[in-house]
Amino acid sequence: MKNSLRVERAIKNITQADLADAIGVSRQTINTIESNKYVPSTVLALKIARVFEKPVEQIFILEDTD
Repeated sequence: MKNSLRVERAIKNITQADLADAIGVSRQTINTIESNKYVPSTVLALKIARVFEKPVEQIFILEDTD
């Protein structure tokens, strides 16, 4: 799964730490999600989408597995 977290943060001009504080996780968690090393839970993805006021599908892109 890919994501546009880095771009969304730049648009809103917030740091990884700001986003982490807003959703109740560590900055390292945001970093690993942005690096595509960690796929967030549904609840976490929804919290992130709420911060950016966008649907989850606009931030997280499910790649074809074929």
